[in-house]
Order: sequence, then structure tokens, then C-alpha cells
Amino acid sequence: MKALNTYFLANKLRFTIEINTWKKNLSQTILLLTLLYVCFYFPQEAQKVNNPMNSQADGQPKNPNDKDDAPVSEVGWMTSVKDWAGVMISAQTLTGRVLVVLVFALSIGALGIYFIDSSDPIESCQNFYKDFTLQIDMAFNVFFLLYFGLRFIAANDKLWFWLEVNSVVDFFTVPPVFVSVYLNRSWLGLRFLRALRLIQFSEILQFLNILKTSNSIKLVNLCSIFISTWLTAAGFIHLVENSGDPWENFQNSQPLSYWECVYLLMVTMSTVGYGDVYARTTLGRLFMVFFILGGLAMFASYVPEIIELIGNRKKYGGSYSAVNGRKHIVVCGHITLESVSNFLKDFLHKDRDDVNVEIVFLHNISPNLELEALFKRHFTQVEFYQGSVLNPHDLARVKIESADACLILANKYCADPDAEDASNIMRVISIKNYHPKIRIITQMLQYHNKAHLLNIPSWNWKEGDDAICLAELKAGFIAQSCLAQGLSTMLANLFSMRSYIKIEEDTWQKYYLEGVANEMYTEYLSSAFVGLSFPTVCELCYVKLKLLLIAVEYKTEQRESSILINPGNHVKMQEGTLGFFIASDAKEVKRAFFYCKSCHDDISDPKRIKKCGCKRIEDEHPSTLSPKKKQRNGGMRNSPNCSPKMMRHDPLLIPGNEQIENMDANVKRYDSTGMFHWCPSKDIEKVILTRSEASMTVLSGHVVVCIFGDVTSALVGLRNLVMPLRASNFHYHELKPIVFVGSLDYLRREWETLHNFPKVSILPGTPLSRADLRAVNINLCDMCVILSANQNNIDDASLQDKECILATLNIKSMQFDDSIGVLQANSQGFTPPGMDRSSADNSPVHGLVRQASITTGSNIPIITELAKPGKLLPLVSFSQEKNSGTNIQMITELVNDSNVQFLDQDDDDDPDTELYLTQPFACGTAFAISVLDSLMSATYFNDNILTLIRTLVTGGATPELEGLLAEENALRGGYSTPQTLANRDRCRVAQLALYDGPFADLGDGGCYGDLFCKALKTYNMLCFGIYRLRDAHLSTTSQCTKRYVITNPPYDFELVPTDLIFCLMQFDHNAGQSRASLSHSSHSSHSSSKKSSSVHSIPATNRQNRSSKAREARDKQNATRMNRMGPEKRWFTDEAENAYPRNIQIKPMSTHMANQVNQYKSTSSLIPPIREVEDEC
Repeated sequence: MKALNTYFLANKLRFTIEINTWKKNLSQTILLLTLLYVCFYFPQEAQKVNNPMNSQADGQPKNPNDKDDAPVSEVGWMTSVKDWAGVMISAQTLTGRVLVVLVFALSIGALGIYFIDSSDPIESCQNFYKDFTLQIDMAFNVFFLLYFGLRFIAANDKLWFWLEVNSVVDFFTVPPVFVSVYLNRSWLGLRFLRALRLIQFSEILQFLNILKTSNSIKLVNLCSIFISTWLTAAGFIHLVENSGDPWENFQNSQPLSYWECVYLLMVTMSTVGYGDVYARTTLGRLFMVFFILGGLAMFASYVPEIIELIGNRKKYGGSYSAVNGRKHIVVCGHITLESVSNFLKDFLHKDRDDVNVEIVFLHNISPNLELEALFKRHFTQVEFYQGSVLNPHDLARVKIESADACLILANKYCADPDAEDASNIMRVISIKNYHPKIRIITQMLQYHNKAHLLNIPSWNWKEGDDAICLAELKAGFIAQSCLAQGLSTMLANLFSMRSYIKIEEDTWQKYYLEGVANEMYTEYLSSAFVGLSFPTVCELCYVKLKLLLIAVEYKTEQRESSILINPGNHVKMQEGTLGFFIASDAKEVKRAFFYCKSCHDDISDPKRIKKCGCKRIEDEHPSTLSPKKKQRNGGMRNSPNCSPKMMRHDPLLIPGNEQIENMDANVKRYDSTGMFHWCPSKDIEKVILTRSEASMTVLSGHVVVCIFGDVTSALVGLRNLVMPLRASNFHYHELKPIVFVGSLDYLRREWETLHNFPKVSILPGTPLSRADLRAVNINLCDMCVILSANQNNIDDASLQDKECILATLNIKSMQFDDSIGVLQANSQGFTPPGMDRSSADNSPVHGLVRQASITTGSNIPIITELAKPGKLLPLVSFSQEKNSGTNIQMITELVNDSNVQFLDQDDDDDPDTELYLTQPFACGTAFAISVLDSLMSATYFNDNILTLIRTLVTGGATPELEGLLAEENALRGGYSTPQTLANRDRCRVAQLALYDGPFADLGDGGCYGDLFCKALKTYNMLCFGIYRLRDAHLSTTSQCTKRYVITNPPYDFELVPTDLIFCLMQFDHNAGQSRASLSHSSHSSHSSSKKSSSVHSIPATNRQNRSSKAREARDKQNATRMNRMGPEKRWFTDEAENAYPRNIQIKPMSTHMANQVNQYKSTSSLIPPIREVEDEC
């Protein structure tokens, strides 16, 4: 046992000796390597730095045969070493930066060793070979000694070098360590001076490119000076208080720890002086006397400045940290409580099932308390950072390079729209300059400013970049309401995310809110639909899947894609066809993707239609049919044609009567794209009407645009309002005349963009003048639009809409004489077209009657007629008199949503009610630009949505047309070609009346689904909503003529005879052939008859007689008007350049095309009356 213990003790002793030997060898090795580095590496580096003869300037070796042109003086090796040492300590090279950072880090390490040793007595015996901290401190100080030598070599003034702070630190810290090793006795001494190295902390951070701003550098400098002074003074007090005074034989010392001295210095600088700790030695007290003077001054100046800098630091100045598996978008621009709340309400709506996106807001102004509270409520998905997208540093903070998209919000209420657009364009330029591939969706206020985006090289709409022009879409929504009132409300609700609000009571709000819950979604169609025609698929989706399919993305053989809205039977579904659906939830739309004929054919409950186990084509090609795939990666975004037109050179898309289209190579009737009616530019003086001329014109069935503005007002872009009303899918005789009532000075500024549109006139005046309104027969117009260009020039939000509200109330309070009397009083020798004075039915007592449309070459005439009074009197009687201004159909533009309460004085809407819940908006008589805010999020989730809505409301604006307008700012006329005429073949919105015609049996208690299927099968008309009388659900005999919108009713929804059905109607190629000589006066008389409060159909036996008499009346009327107005006033009659040619050239048809024509004729029959608009109180 003793032998065993002896063995273990011997091994332990040997192990201890080996450890000590290893420590000694380690210290000797470090010292030896340092000396070798100084002796061999330094001279070599110095020679490389200062020897210009080593290499040529171009990097090639010098030819020994070459001779220098001039002798080069040799540089001494001392100078070379000095220059090299200067480069090393100035951190100009990577090695120098590493050296400077290493010296600072070792200095902090040495200070840390001092903190550890300060817990021991001031002086103690320590064995260098046994004390590990002493060995480390020795290695550090050897390095400091070598660095001191470098600094001495690089110093230009050797004398001043000895007085530098770093030199003084080295004097009093390096030698004591060597003495301690020699004497095996440790003394703290002045090692606390290492704390002065903290002063260089800001320089080190700048070398590491961490500090970049002046405020951050200043803050670090102040903090480092304050802390280093504080720690150094504490070290001195710790030394003298623990040592005592020399003249007192060190007997008056007191045991104070270093951290107690730190506490003492802090309460001294702050002038608090609790007295619990104080200096006892004379040296300590003497030092405190002088330190109070300097420390108090430093504390009083540095601390407030540090607090100010910290307080001025941006609260939201951090950087975004991306989360793996989660995308993020950056939202910038006009960031306010209203804009952010509207955006978040739609973007984070619960009906969206794929919102795994984090929203990062970037704005240069910190949010107010309300906005900050909003961010906190959505803290899981929203972050805010203060900065500007014009600063690349701020773009890096929000990780713009990894963002899925960047959305730029515009200030819709700014006083200078052009300046706001310029700001947003600059934001786009800055973002694209930083990261050209980022997808940008920006709001633009003015249509003409969209052209500037095309100047940005990296702007690419094929990759998802989009510009949402609010003026263009606002005018388009209002223009579509002129064709079918209430459509603006329906479209605004479809593209906004609304939650379903259930109402048990049988009120109009119940049916309206059921429709409001519908939104627009896109989904790829199942392979079960491949090969079927669009009407067949549409009927199947509606009846079985409870989905409304309104459009598809069609790809031609050349893989060019375009959106087709309600195409005919000639369009067959392809593999991977993208459908546009109206549904209440994104999950419902999945049925179109999962539908399988073999598995789901016998299922009656659409909720049971889910993914089945059958082998599906979309499973084999997930990249093509995956609904999560962004369309911009491989859909119509990669096609140069994003327009609604179809490529008619594809024989599968050519209707049977396409080649029968009349063409004349010498007449320009349409613009160069074939999307709009066109006429040569007219001087504004030729379209100006005086009040007397307007009264003699007997305007009827027209559109009156009341515009407030002056020479200083911002342009609202009236071209965007006129273009949908001049779309080429209307025949010329179907165009509604447009009369602008407003300031002539303002309209002159807008006229440059309007002079190529036919049937446009101007009445100088003011919309508040009843005389001007009566002159344009506002009681006989199809629609009155009230706009203002002065809305954003008023600071008070409640007064921004004062002009529009006053004009609306002014028109509603007007009283009118019998319309027939007005026409008779102004006729004086000519009979209004469509009137037969000899007929008792058409006498002034009964009112005007629209003439039935007459077509040749087809069995499908389009009837837009109103019947004689008394037809519907047994059904319903209206509470408002027909001669009141409340019956005039109007749509008023508002800026402030809350002002909608002033439009209808008889409604009970609460002032705090959201706009879409108010009665004027539900009825389609009010429109606010705020409803377009939802398009930002809708476009982000599906960029085809914006293309679809622009196709629906703009009349067919295409990228080609935008490029043309950017170059010339005006439409360019073009000759009719098969390609341009093919562009006319696109759907338009109309309203279908149920009181008479083939659908009369369904109008009285029938089901909406039966109407939907019958209209789709028989006439290729796609129904998508109802415009119903507000009191239709009541059994009272006295009802108001106000109507409201019902979007996508269910199949079993019960119809009433007074309903008007929103439908997408096919273009009739033959409707205009027999009307080549029709003037607008014919159409005007047709429209005027709608002012009767009840309707009936014209007997078929009287139509031929009336048509012949109407032609005679038209000739007489045109001659009379030409004599009265003069040759220059030709806006109201068919101009020569727009008249349809009488010589129609018909090309021979192929056998295949003839069969299509026969099939097209065989399935056609008389369609019901289409009513463009309806009266409203």
C-alpha cells in the first residue's frame, strides 16, 4: 500500500514539473516567435513596400536590356522601415487593420487581468512559472513593447512621441511586468492606465466599418472618454488608499476594493457624496479635490449630451431580420393611419388563405401614437422602420434585395398630384437602382405620369411590375356606371375583401351584404374541363361547383396569352387554363382545381368536392398547374400582348361572320389599335355650344359631365372617362353623346386629350346654374356625372366635396315640365327621330318611344326599347313624381368618405358607417377613390387581377396604346384591317330587363339560376348580378325608384319583374350594317323615352312602319339642325369620316367558316330588351 502511494506521488510530482516546464516553454516560444518576426519578416515587408524596382507598373517583369530614361535615387532602409511602420499602424492594409484591432483587444485583455488582480493585495509574491495570469500578462506586454517600437519608428517627431497618451500608458504598464517576473513579486502599480486605451474604441469600430454616421461616432467617443476617465481615476484612488501616504510610513491606508473606488468616483462626479465611502489618505483627498473640478465639468457636459444623442436616435432604426420560410414585403410612400389601416384590413383579411407574408413599413417620419398602436396590434406580421427608400443604407436595413415585392402608396388627397407622382417615380428609380429585379407595385395619381415609368430601364411589367393609376381606374369605374348604373359599386366590392355580415331581417341590406361578401379569385381549371367550350364550363361551375367563372386566360399557338372575358363557344379550355372566379372564399375556388368528372359527377354538395385519388395531369406537371405559382413567372406576363383582344389570325378564334365585317381602306373610324372610335382632331371652338344652341339641339339619351375646375386646378384626366364610352365594341350609332358643363378655361386644358373622340360637346358654364342644366336637358340624360378638380385644394376634409354635394342637391331639387312638351317646343318643324306623330301611341301624351333595333344578316337583333306608359302600373307605383330631379341618374365623386351622408337627405346612414355600407354607395350613386386602395393587395397576390379590372373598366386599354399615348399624348387614327376590326369582338356590360321578352316568364317569381343558364345557352350572355329596386321586397304599392346592387346571387334566388340583370353581352358584328346612315338623333330619341316611369314592348307589327317613318324623320331633322347650327357645328350628326361606307365588300368564305355562320344563325333568336340604365329617385 505504501509503495502504491509512493508511486502516485511520484507521478503527480512528475506531472506538475511537466506542466510548469510546458508553461515556461510556451512563454519562451511566444517570445522567440515575436523576435523572429521582427528580425526577418519586418525588413522583407519594408523592402517590398519601398522598392519600386521589383516590378513594372503593368505587372510584367522588366527586360534586363531596357534602360531607364532617368536615374532613380535609392531609398535608405531606415526610410523604408519607417514608411512600412507608418502603413502598419495607420490601418491602411488588411494586416495593419488586424494589428490595430489586435493591440486594442489585448489592451482590454490586460485591463481585465488588472480587474482580476485588484482583488488581491497591492503587492504580493508570485512565481512567474506558477501564476498563469502573470504569464499571459507577460505575453501581452511583450507584444505591446514591439508595437511601441513600431510606433517609435513611424513617429515623425521623436520628442513629442514620448508625451503621447499611449506612450505614457506603455511607460507605466510594460516595465512593471518585466520587473515582476524578475523579482517574482507582483505590484499592481499603474496598470489601471490601460483603461485609457478605451478612448480609441470609436476608431476601432470605424476601422471595422461598424460606425458610419456622425451621431454614432460622437456617441461612442463621449462614452469611451467618460468611462476611461472614470475607471482610470478609480484605479488611482484604489492604489493610494490601499497603500497609504509615504510620509505616514504607509500606516494610514484603508482596504478598499476597486469597485468601491468606482462607486466613490461616481458619487463624487455627480456631487451627491453620500459619505459612506471616502478617501482617508492625503494623496487620495488631494486627488479628489482636483478630480471634482474636472469630473464635475465632464459629468455636467458629457452626460446630458450622451442622453440627448441616445434620445435622438431613431426608435425604429434597427434592421429587419428575415425569417426562414416566410416572405416579406416592403411598403413605403404615404404612410399614415388611414392608408395603413385600409391596406392592412384588406391585405390581412381572413378570406385569404395564404397570407404568410410579413409586412415591413419604411417611412422617414416616426409614427404617431395611433399608428404605433396599430402596428402593435399587428406585431406578429407588421414591422416599422424609420428611413427613406432614397437612401441605399435604409434599403439594406429592410433587406429589399430579399423582399418579395415593394409596394408604394400614394397620397390621394395631395394638392399637387404631379409632384406626388414625381416623388413615387423617384422612389421607384431608387429601389430599382439598388436592386433591379425587385417587383414594384406603385400607385399613380395621374394617367400621363405612367409614361415616365417606361423610362426606367429595369421597369418590366413582365416580371410583375405594376402601376395602379387611380385617375384612370376612377374614371373607368364612373364611365361604366354611365353604361350600367351600379356597376361601379359591384366592381369595387368584388376587388375588396369584405366579411359576410349576416342579417336575419328581410331588408335590402340583407341581399346587398350577401353580394358584398363575394370577391374575385383566380384558380387553374381541372383537366376535366379540357376541350369544353367556355359557356359549358361556366354553366358547370355555376350549377355544380357554385362558382361564377367570368374570364379565362387563353394561349394561342404562338403561346401568346390574353384574358378573354366571356368568350363564345369557339374558345375551348386548354391544359392549365387560368380561370377568374367570383366567390365568397378562396377555399371555394379550389373546387375548380380539384374537380374530377369520374369522382365528383354524382356529388350534389359542392363542399364535398375535394382532391381525389385519381391520377391527374396537374399532378404530373405541378409547375404548370400549381395554383401557388406566380403568373408573372410564366403566364400572360411573358406575353407581349396583355390586352383583352384575341389573336384573330388563329382560325379557331375567328367567328363565322368575321370576314363579313365592312372595311374601307380609305376611311379611319378607329384608332390605330382598333380599340376605340376615332375622328380627326377638332378645334374646341367647333364643339362649344351656347345655351340657346344646346336648347335647340334637343339633347336626349346623352351623358352630362358636370366638372368643377379652373385654370389653376389639377387635371382629372377626362380622357379616361371618355375612352370607355368610345370603345370600339359599340357601334357608332350606339355611342352616347357626351356634354361637358363647366369652366371653359379648364376644359381647354383637357381638350388636347379629347379632340379625337366623336360626339363630344362643351357648354361653358357652371354645374350650379340651373339654366345651364336645363339647356343640356339634364332630365333626359342617361347619366349625370359630377366631378371636381378642386377637391384637394382645401385643408378641411369635410369641405373637400362641397361643390359636388351642392351640385347633387341642386339637381335633385329641380322640377321639370313634361319631357314631351320640351321636345315639341324645340322641334318647330321636325319630328324627333323614332316618333310618328300620326300614331296615337306615340302622341305627346304617352311619351317618347325608343325604336327597336333593326339588323340584317342575323336573327339576333339587339333591342333597347322602352314601352309605353302604364305597362307596369298594376305592378308598382313610384312615390316620386317623374318630373322631379330625384329621378335623374347621377353618380357623384367624393374625396372624403364621410361626406356620403350629405348626398341623400332621406336615408338613415350613420356618419360613422363605412362607405360600402351606405345607401348611396350601395345604389351606385356615389363613388370614392378610397375603394381603390384594395387593389394594391389584390395585385400583389395576383397580378392578373389588375389586368382584368383594367380590361373591364377602361374599354380596352393596352400596353401598346399606353406606349402610343406616352409618345404623342393623343390617339392616332388607323385604317381598318382584319386585325384591328377583330379587336372589336369583346364583351361589354349591359343591363337586361325582365319585364318583357324571352325572360318575362322567369322575371315573375323565377329562379336566378334558370335565368343564368338560359341566357348563357341561348345568347352567350353571362349574368353576374342584379340591380333591384330598394323596396322590391315590400308588399306596399308605393315604392321608391332607388335601386341597389346584388352581386352573384345564388341559384334559387327569386326574381321580380322590375329587376335589371347585369350581364356581359357579346359583340354583334351585324348590328351596325343597316345603320350606316343613322345619326345620333335616332339614338337620342330612343334614350329619351326611358324617362317614363314604366315600360312596355313595341308590337312587332308596327316596327316596319315605324322604321320607314323614322328614316324620313331623321333626314328632315338632320337637315333642320344643320341649317340652324351652321356648317361648323357638326359634333351632333354623323361626320363624313365616321359614316359607315355604303359599299360593303364581302370576302368569300371558306366551307368551314360558312358552317360556323350557319351554326351561329341556327342557335340565335330574338333576345330580350337590353336596358342600358334605369331611373332612380
